[in-house]
Amino acid sequence: MEKDFIKELEWRGMIHDIMPGTDEQLKKEMTTAYVGIDPTADSLHIGHLVSVMIMKHFQAAGHKPIILVGGATGMIGDPSGKSLERNLLDEETLRHNQEAIRKQLSHLIDFESDAPNAAELVNNYDWMKDQTFLSFIRDVGKLITVNYMMAKDSVKKRFNGEGEGMSFTEFTYQLVQGFDFLTLYQTKNCKLQMGGSDQWGNITTGTELIRRKCGGEAYAITCPLIKKADGTKFGKTESGNVWLDARYTSPYKFYQFWLNVSDEDAERYIKIFTMLDKETIDALIEEHRQAPHLRLLQKRLSEEVTCMIHSREEWEKAVQASGILFGNATTDALKSLDEATLLQVFEGVPMFNVNKSDIESGIPFSTLFTEKAAVFASKGELRRLVQGGGISLNKEKITDSESAVDTSRLIAGKYMLVQKGKKNYYLIQVL
Repeated sequence: MEKDFIKELEWRGMIHDIMPGTDEQLKKEMTTAYVGIDPTADSLHIGHLVSVMIMKHFQAAGHKPIILVGGATGMIGDPSGKSLERNLLDEETLRHNQEAIRKQLSHLIDFESDAPNAAELVNNYDWMKDQTFLSFIRDVGKLITVNYMMAKDSVKKRFNGEGEGMSFTEFTYQLVQGFDFLTLYQTKNCKLQMGGSDQWGNITTGTELIRRKCGGEAYAITCPLIKKADGTKFGKTESGNVWLDARYTSPYKFYQFWLNVSDEDAERYIKIFTMLDKETIDALIEEHRQAPHLRLLQKRLSEEVTCMIHSREEWEKAVQASGILFGNATTDALKSLDEATLLQVFEGVPMFNVNKSDIESGIPFSTLFTEKAAVFASKGELRRLVQGGGISLNKEKITDSESAVDTSRLIAGKYMLVQKGKKNYYLIQVL
């Protein structure tokens, strides 16, 4: 029994607006729908995940998803929800980004099978590049009045003094997006467009174009824009976007992002960003409320999303790495980390460089960490801390401040980790 797509989105809190007749259309036949993704980078970030999850549910309900990479629209910029114009991209960059995005998406949505509802990836640059300005304003421009375009919220806001007004380019954006919908309706029998609630105006321009040009029926669903419980933007951290590509956001950092969300956000996010069913989620929320300090929701959320985007292996590494930083991990656990994970975990920790020749034949702990790497201000301070049991090297307590340290102590061939008290870490790099 295939899932009821609308019911599925409703209990997950993923519907903001829905055009009348959409549910009936979906119940009538396998329906093709599209979402647009902006190819401004060669990786998606977690802000894109909402659209991706909607398409996962759509495909699971037996319907056919199309992901439209906005190669043409990426060249002009969408005014929705923005008060400034954006940077424009050249074709070579767009194609590179499109390929990278396709690769990421193929792990999450079925593009490859011969199922009738296998997903497709299209780029609107392919049908926009041969459009002349004259043919566009003749065939598309004449179908929509300026009054209709001016009534859209995204346009109104910009005319009412937000930012520096609006260029003609951006004003015509809704026509270009509407033309995408019209093209997909005519070539792929695509009858539904989905997107964030800020896209409602652009999407309905598309349904209006289809009605006026073909006399056809088309539909729209938007989902709420995800915000954090405190009202700030979802998916941004101090260091910028949380990317799906491990080159830009390490699996460890990705895992930490989900692990650190608030209780209130975890209750919403587990519905939006996982495929867990209602029973499982309701039980998890109930269990979490009984003992919030155990952070069961955050742990399950971070597990589900990290495994989905990276792999179970990367999730296990991230859990282990967290144990090293925040728990009572062993030397063996520390030694099992590869260099990349070690550096991710201890990013921002004070780092000292030491020459390999200084430690090859062994050097007293006190000399190494006061003279060669000034982790401690003096040998006296170091001895006091050792006596109080407050110092460890690579997670092993130091009991003798004069014990010899040599290359056998290196992690990943070139690092040592000194811990002072519970929370102060120092990373030593041996060159």
